Amino acid sequence: MHFMIARASAARIRSLATQFPVVVITGARQSGKTTVIQALFPELPYVNLERPDVLEKALDDPRGFLDNFPGGRAIIDEAQRFPQLPSWLQAVVDENPVPGRFFLTGSNQPLLKSQIVQSLAGRAAYLHQTPFDSCELSGISGTPSRMEEWLFKGFYPPLYDRPFDPVEWFAQYVSTYLERDLTQLIQVKDLRSFHRFLRLCAGRTGQVLNLSDLARDADVSHTTVKHWLSVLEASFLVFFLPPWHENFQKRLIKSPKLYFYDVGLAGYLAGISEEKQWETHPLRGPFFETMVVSDLIKKSSSAPQRSEWFFWSNPGGQEVDLIEVCGNSVQAYEIKSGATFRPDHLKNLQAWGYLAGLEPDKLHLIYAGKEAMVHRGISITPWRDAKIFLDR
Repeated sequence: MHFMIARASAARIRSLATQFPVVVITGARQSGKTTVIQALFPELPYVNLERPDVLEKALDDPRGFLDNFPGGRAIIDEAQRFPQLPSWLQAVVDENPVPGRFFLTGSNQPLLKSQIVQSLAGRAAYLHQTPFDSCELSGISGTPSRMEEWLFKGFYPPLYDRPFDPVEWFAQYVSTYLERDLTQLIQVKDLRSFHRFLRLCAGRTGQVLNLSDLARDADVSHTTVKHWLSVLEASFLVFFLPPWHENFQKRLIKSPKLYFYDVGLAGYLAGISEEKQWETHPLRGPFFETMVVSDLIKKSSSAPQRSEWFFWSNPGGQEVDLIEVCGNSVQAYEIKSGATFRPDHLKNLQAWGYLAGLEPDKLHLIYAGKEAMVHRGISITPWRDAKIFLDR
C-alpha cells in the first residue's frame, strides 16, 4: 500500500490497549485487521499462525513461543489456528497484567471467541473491524465517483490498495476465503448447495427474511438455513436488522431484515459482472439500501456510544428503512436510490415521526442525489454527506 488510509477504529483500539492486556480484533477476511494493528503499533513483533512453520513452533513449545517476544508483547495473526493459545496467554498475562501486551486477530470469529471466553474473561477486549466506510474513503484518490461504481466495487480494503478488477477479486475471495472458512464451520457436504444458498441470500439483501422461502429455494432444510445464516452472521458477512420494538400498532412483520456488510460482495454473489448493470437493475433499490444501512452501522461501530438499529413496518404497508437509538436520542431514516427528491418520499417518515413523537429534525431522507436541502423540517441528504451521521 502506498499510503495508510486512516481507520475510524484506531482511536478505540488505542483506548482498549491502555486498559486490557489482550485486545482481540475480529472481522471478515481482508477487512483490514492486521493492517490497522501494524500501523498503530509498528514496533511490535508480528507472527502469522497461518504459516505452517510458525504454527508448528507455537504448538510444540507454547510457553517458549510467547516468552520469545521482545518486551513480552506481540501481534498474533489468525489466532484461532492455535486453540490452546488463550489458555497459555492467561498464565502469561496474569504474571504481568500490564495493558496492551498482545493483539490477536482472527477471521474465524466463532472459534476464536469460544476459545477466548473460556480463558481470557476479564483480560481481553474485543473489537470488530469492518471493511471501509464512506468517511474513511472520503477524499482518497481512486474512490468511485458514481453511485453505480460504489455498488459494484464495494468497500473491501484491497480494492483500494491495488488495481484489482472487482469481479476477479471477489471470485478469488469467495474461492480462497469463504469456501475454506465457512465450510470448516458448517461442514458442507455439497458445496453447490452452499453456493446456491449464498447467491439466494445476496438476492435477498435489504429485504425481510423469510426462512421458509429461503429453505425451499435453496433446497435444504429450515434447520440448515438457520445454521448457515448464523455462521454468515458470526463471520461478519451478513447482519440482521430487527423490527422496531415499540407497539405503535399491531405488527405483522416480526422477522428481521437481512443485509450484507459489503454491497460489492453481495452484488458479485447475485451475478453482477459490470458496473452499468446497476443503472437499470431491478434490485438497485435494495442494494442501495444495503450500502447505506451497512455504511451507517459501520460508522457507529467505532463511536464512543454505540447505537441500536431497527426498521419499522405497519399493517398498512408503511415502512421506515432505518431507526437509530443512541442513548435517549432516536433518529429515523428513509433511503431512496433515485437522484431526484420528491415530497412523497417523506410520507412514511412523517407517519412514523407522528407516532413516535419525533420532531422533524430527527427525520432524514438519504438519497442518491447530490443536493442537500431541508423540506418541512426534514433533512434531505446525499448518502455520502457524513454530517448527519457524525456531527450531532
